Amino acid sequence: MTGSNSMSSGYCSLDEESDDFTFFTAKTSFFRRPQAKQVAKVEEKPTSITEDEIKAKIDDYNSKVTENGMKLSSDGTYTGFIKVYLKLRRPVTVFSVDGNSDNRTSFYLPSDAVKQLHISSTTMVREVIQGLLKKFMVQDNPRKFALYRLTRRDNLFQKLPLSECPLYLRLLAGPDLENLSFVLKENETGEVEWHAFSVPELQNFLIILEKEEKERMRQVEQRYAAYREKLLRALGQGSRHD
Repeated sequence: MTGSNSMSSGYCSLDEESDDFTFFTAKTSFFRRPQAKQVAKVEEKPTSITEDEIKAKIDDYNSKVTENGMKLSSDGTYTGFIKVYLKLRRPVTVFSVDGNSDNRTSFYLPSDAVKQLHISSTTMVREVIQGLLKKFMVQDNPRKFALYRLTRRDNLFQKLPLSECPLYLRLLAGPDLENLSFVLKENETGEVEWHAFSVPELQNFLIILEKEEKERMRQVEQRYAAYREKLLRALGQGSRHD
């Protein structure tokens, strides 16, 4: 997907400056315990503002940035940039390097992954999610993911509706990331939705868990072998003293 491509109901492109991206394999279980963070209910869409107010806000927004400002079109729509941080706790499924759709593998995305998107005021959350997954060649069902707005000062996450327009929120909040950041996370429903995973994905998860189980067993065996050796030494020293 390039800067000139458009999606079904809006314009969405991914900045090519951060295309270099390295996948790496899982070292810990995808069943990681979520961090304690405040999560608010789904936010209702703000009341629309007039075209004059939009123009004034765009002018104010552009006065606060040195690059990647917003541009107002003659039809009243506007384009601009948003950054999306990827905070995924579970591995994602991607095609193999040879592109064979039958050969998939699971990877953890780096916790600090970020992608800049060039979108329009009509681009909706569902298109942002689909565009991100396509760019990273992720084959998972988009319904497994959700876009959240993060207020960093309060560390408050708010899940955005699929029909929300992120650039509109960016315009209202201004360019300060402390006021508003966008984060892609798993679509948390309280339980793992196993029916949403394909058979190859579930098989990959089993492989990961088996590897982790063997590694954990090896660590436990080493620990108890060390204890046993210490006890035998202590017993040997005690018998010599007797």
